[in-house]
Amino acid sequence: MQRFQHYIDGRFEDAAQTFPSIDPATGESWAEMPEAREAEVERAVEAAHQALRQGEWPALTATARGKLLYRLADLVAQNAGRLAELETRDTGKIIRETSAQIAYVADYYRYYAGLADKIEGSYLAIDKPDMDVWLRREPVGVVAAVVPWNSQLFLAAVKIGPALAAGCTLVIKASEDGPAPLLEFARLVQEAGFPAGVVNIITGFGATCGAALTRHPKVAHIAFTGGPQTARNVVRNSAENLASTSLELGGKSPFIVFADADLESAANAQVAGIFAATGQSCVAGSRLIVESSVKGRFLSILKEKSEAVKIGAPLDMTTEVGPLCTARQRDLIEEVVGRSVAAGAMLVTGGKSPDGVGFYYPPTILDCSAVKSPSVERELFGPVLSVLSFEDEAEALRLANDTPFGLASGLFTRDLTRAHRMMKRIHAGVVWVNTYRAVSPIAPFGGYGQSGHGREGGLAAALDFTRTKTVWLRTSDDPIPDPFVMR
Repeated sequence: MQRFQHYIDGRFEDAAQTFPSIDPATGESWAEMPEAREAEVERAVEAAHQALRQGEWPALTATARGKLLYRLADLVAQNAGRLAELETRDTGKIIRETSAQIAYVADYYRYYAGLADKIEGSYLAIDKPDMDVWLRREPVGVVAAVVPWNSQLFLAAVKIGPALAAGCTLVIKASEDGPAPLLEFARLVQEAGFPAGVVNIITGFGATCGAALTRHPKVAHIAFTGGPQTARNVVRNSAENLASTSLELGGKSPFIVFADADLESAANAQVAGIFAATGQSCVAGSRLIVESSVKGRFLSILKEKSEAVKIGAPLDMTTEVGPLCTARQRDLIEEVVGRSVAAGAMLVTGGKSPDGVGFYYPPTILDCSAVKSPSVERELFGPVLSVLSFEDEAEALRLANDTPFGLASGLFTRDLTRAHRMMKRIHAGVVWVNTYRAVSPIAPFGGYGQSGHGREGGLAAALDFTRTKTVWLRTSDDPIPDPFVMR
């Protein structure tokens, strides 16, 4: 049984309380995780606060901060195999995905390393004589980064990278589900040479650790990725400290296929968009909206591809779909799929958990074109595709926007004028045209509506971790007149 530790103020330490972490492939405990409560949160935030105000970190130039981030990027790349194995073991995400993703995470740190000394202020051409005025960009303060278990090293990088580039310090709360890779990542932070207290990594439960962190009076900004209901609690907590927030909350993303699309290419993108990561992705294309004239043919292609997917042990490089992260998620999916079929949705394929150990659920397709199905409305965070059909462009757009979410969307058509019309009117923070799930450190992502606010990735993310300071300098040597002497 492996035992993990918190990383607080540059040191690894045990917690007074621990909890078991479950291997999703077997359903058995494999490691002991430290459980942070208010005392650990207090130490972590205080360490981050002290590191922000005094010592080595605030004295570093932006270029020096960038060099530390470059070093961290190199260490992530060198240790990608170890981190990938831990993420697969602790979350069930297949090794071929974690290996590729973590190797690419290093590029996010490199991007923000290069950006560190390019976060610029400005000079204002003020309307008053004998005055020079500048805007300085300074770190917003201590950042509380709350990271979910899925793609956690990536979702941590899009918070840690820009926050450190901007000069902030952080307390990172890893999810209680599968925290091992982030706790291990702390070793790379230490090896890279970041001063003590600049990065602190803990884990624990929302009601204790999460609440204490997000309402802490010394937290200035909360960067949260998770579900809308938890986000509401985070926002309520932020009323205590008036921290600014950036929220990435997932979605129910439309995947629109027109009759003129390359159906084979679209089908491959749809399979990747909903069944990759076992559907446990915030941008999963979980609502297929397909033109009626090609619906039958497209579903036939999808069914064949879905049933050919290899389900297996997540550490096997040939596995294409692994287990869900938790038993409760599998049980929720089974319940919603059952209610959807009872409501009249037609089961095209899948829909039943296999016998045996582990939290497995097969790629599932539900034809919901003629019914109001629960699977269409709820983010299931699993390998379940709900299918709707449309007759014309206006109906496709109406169905795409018929959701309170708005994170991502996909659009497949050879008609580029149609693509331009549609991408302007789809209510989502990301629109992929004739592709899906493409990401880059250069391109920001984030959502509309209940998918949250703020952006991660790109220059915009780094600016979110700064605040402006206005500096006025009077350039005249003449004495300021006595304001109480009438002239």
